[in-house]
Amino acid sequence: MTYDLYIGDRLFSSWSLRGWLMFEKFNIPCRTHMTELFSGNLAEGLQDIAPARLVPCMRVPDGTVVGESLAMAETLAERHPKAGLWPTEAAARATARWMCAEMASGYASLRAECPMQLLQFYKGFQASSETLSDLHRIETLWAHARGVSGAQSGALFGEYSLADIFYTPVAARIVGYGLPVSNQNRSYCEELLRDPAVQHWRDQALCDEIKYDHFPYPINAETGPWPLS
Repeated sequence: MTYDLYIGDRLFSSWSLRGWLMFEKFNIPCRTHMTELFSGNLAEGLQDIAPARLVPCMRVPDGTVVGESLAMAETLAERHPKAGLWPTEAAARATARWMCAEMASGYASLRAECPMQLLQFYKGFQASSETLSDLHRIETLWAHARGVSGAQSGALFGEYSLADIFYTPVAARIVGYGLPVSNQNRSYCEELLRDPAVQHWRDQALCDEIKYDHFPYPINAETGPWPLS
């Protein structure tokens, strides 16, 4: 039972990272198909799974096409109930779903001001008040998740789940831009990014043959090497 997963550039596509981790972390086999986000060829790369128009998206073994990360997550959890994608306990599971839904629809300033990239570190980056507000909200939800689960460190709900997957690109933003969070949450972010699966994704990204004339996300800040290499 093998799925087809369509992703964008590994260095820059936060949602593609989430989609891939759903398969990789829960041992669900998939064939990966990459399309370029910034070359104008995205629609062409997704022609064979129309009407999907964004990455990630997937085709299940029976041929059904599923777009949008939340729909993919729920479909995989439904088809693989023993894989443990959602927390087992009902309150934790409901909270994890809420957190993933808020991630999918919220934090507009953080997304716009600090696009995910896994290439370099921005020294002295100054976040806007709106982005700091997004960070405060995220830290509030992480604290709430730990209050529900009782987990003091590591995965938000004790065992790794879709909630950790959905916030892994947030961790990349926090670490890559040096954004201010508590020591506990910085440790959590670094743990997410040091996960062997995420390290493998970044290694693949650095080897990808997709090249652009200009860096897709010009940020007015001095750059340095990726801090967790």
